[in-house]
Amino acid sequence: MLMSRSLGAHHTDGRAARKLVPRTTLAAWDEQARGHDALRTILAQGEDRVQDLIPIRHGRMSASPWTYFRGAAAVMAADLASTPHTGITVQMCGDAHVLNFGLWRTPERSLSFDLRDFDETLPGPFEWDVKRLLASLVILARENGVPESGARRAVSSAYRNYADTMREYEKTPELDIWYDRIHLRHFAAKLEPFDADELISRLEARALKRTSRGASKKLTTVIDGERRILLRPPLRTALASAEEKDAAAIAAAYRDSVPDHVWTLLTHYRIADTVRQVVGVGSVGMRVYLLLLEDLRTADPLFIQAKQATASVYEKFLGPSEYANHGQRVINGQRLIQSATDMFVGWTRKGGHDFYIRQFRDGKVIPSGQNIAGRLAEFAGACGRVLARAHARSGDPTSINDYLGKSAKVEEGLIRFASAYADQNERDHRQFAKAVEEKTIPNAPGWE
Repeated sequence: MLMSRSLGAHHTDGRAARKLVPRTTLAAWDEQARGHDALRTILAQGEDRVQDLIPIRHGRMSASPWTYFRGAAAVMAADLASTPHTGITVQMCGDAHVLNFGLWRTPERSLSFDLRDFDETLPGPFEWDVKRLLASLVILARENGVPESGARRAVSSAYRNYADTMREYEKTPELDIWYDRIHLRHFAAKLEPFDADELISRLEARALKRTSRGASKKLTTVIDGERRILLRPPLRTALASAEEKDAAAIAAAYRDSVPDHVWTLLTHYRIADTVRQVVGVGSVGMRVYLLLLEDLRTADPLFIQAKQATASVYEKFLGPSEYANHGQRVINGQRLIQSATDMFVGWTRKGGHDFYIRQFRDGKVIPSGQNIAGRLAEFAGACGRVLARAHARSGDPTSINDYLGKSAKVEEGLIRFASAYADQNERDHRQFAKAVEEKTIPNAPGWE
């Protein structure tokens, strides 16, 4: 089980953890002590991926320090593991960078601001998630022309909201923490002085387009009376017959991981088409299938995505997941971290590969760096609050508060770490981009 523990036995002495990791050392970054080569760490991830897609991944990662960072969770995992950790354990997101936060439709159909990516989730030290979020803010700021002072404000806002929310949760009943969420209006209010009503209207309108019906208008066409997903090689490609059978088998076997009422709903649909899909930056090369389902009565579309799951990049340093199926690791981690999770999520295994299944889009509004650059500190604050809630659900707010305390030195130290790690990320990106330029590693256009 994820984060399994006895009742009442989850407290870790936060003040004792200060002896393991003195708070003054949170600022430290020593490139000489990292113990691995970043380029080799990235290349090692290609072993269990679709080989003809790996050049696309390299093309996307080489584009900029920011795209490199998004694909380099394994590099930062190794870097974080090269330093002592507090032992204060939470269910980590594992890839809590700033653009892995966004708006989702809850099962009740309201828009909620939350974490959105869980491929690397694993129980681990709370500060590793915090450091990845803070470093991402500096890297994104530099990518979008935000001055260092603006990046510093964003890091400060994220940390303060994390620490303040965790301090608030120390006195909050467990049920209230689990029910807590940031609804759209609360999210918009955090982005003041921007007009909240105008922002809500724009986000609601965008969410209405990001549904299965909206996707069907954009991604499908009718051929010989049948609706088919439009191909766009190499991002969306047709399946060979054997692969098509595998995708159908994944959809059928996934029933064992969802509640009976969800499967009953799915029996009212048929699979109309399936394609192979390329997604993200870090996930390029994973086996991903996009399935178009149609309501048997009305032909109303429902898109489901089946995505390969492999070991979390943190397992090498923290030990293997307690789940034999990595799809199950991802989904149960998501359920533990998110305030409300898509009811269609599940997992299965096929052809020696683990998969998790989720609804495609369904109102998801994902920010872009350009869109949030002008309000980065405010957006970062909302991210800090969400991360605190995610950690408080699985961890112990008292332990984290005892460790962090109220000293401004922790904040200042983390600001310095975020800047130093952004510098390291730039050096790693230059190494990677040089390998691409010199053609020592396979490369293809990112095909965005």
